[in-house]
Amino acid sequence: RAGVEHLAQFIIGQNALHQAALWQTMYRRSLDYARRGVLAAALSALDIALWDIKGKLLGQPVAVLLGGPRRESVRVYATGMYFSHGPDQPARLADEARLYLAQGFTAMKMKVGLGIAEDVANVRAVREAIGASTPLMVDANHAYSLCEALALARALEPFGIGWFEEPVSPEDYAGYRELRERSAIPIAGGECEYLCAGFRHLAVERCLDIAQPDLCAAGGLTEGQRIVALMQTLGINVTPHCWGTGIAFATGLHLASTLDVLPGRLRAAEPLLEMDRTENPLRDALTTPLFCVEAGRVRLPTISGLGVDVDAALLREFAAP
Repeated sequence: RAGVEHLAQFIIGQNALHQAALWQTMYRRSLDYARRGVLAAALSALDIALWDIKGKLLGQPVAVLLGGPRRESVRVYATGMYFSHGPDQPARLADEARLYLAQGFTAMKMKVGLGIAEDVANVRAVREAIGASTPLMVDANHAYSLCEALALARALEPFGIGWFEEPVSPEDYAGYRELRERSAIPIAGGECEYLCAGFRHLAVERCLDIAQPDLCAAGGLTEGQRIVALMQTLGINVTPHCWGTGIAFATGLHLASTLDVLPGRLRAAEPLLEMDRTENPLRDALTTPLFCVEAGRVRLPTISGLGVDVDAALLREFAAP
């Protein structure tokens, strides 16, 4: 909140249609001390708000302002299957995975990071529950060293894993690169990276097969478009990281709808968007409408701006004193 208030002083009273110029103003005012962390997130929040305002002023969805949607709906994957205490965790994770299938999801992601043997048992149970044809990704939230991550990746290769997300520390660029070179599973990451310069470093070091910028931290939609252009120019797929609020999901949905598939393939894989399924009133109560999954996809809003409204009274309840 303090970061937003600090940066807002530089844009209050300015033309909201000039969002790229205002982004540059905020960036230059904070460059010396805010290339990462909460102030970069504050810049992102204000930039996303400016895009929403611009859409409302012009009477257009944000996807149109981003250059136009390539698809009217985006395929989503369920993020869930977190760790919990209790007996027979593999069976409980398998039941949760079946629930996501029943809810209409056609792809999903689960957590790993408990240790190689336990992770393999959990992944095996989920894979058997959802079948071989349902895309399944794993996310370690940088739980492992390079040696551990490599051992787990090799153990999981027979299960047809779509990607291994955040296998090692986000600071371990060399570890990312070596794991990518030695594993058959695509390597994903970037939710802890900031701004185009940060993603350039990931690209130069050849760390990733799939870049996952979080638009609410990596610089908003203005910088997000630059990150997408950089990654796709270098042949790296982009799947926006999306976790937290309905605003975050709507932002990712608009960007994902505008992503081009990488050239050179007859049947290129279409973009995916994360849809977290944990209980979260910031996502499910603070904004309306709720986004619904139909046959594994979420339709792009066609109303102006981001397409979501915030419950101001509830926002005040959530706000820190």
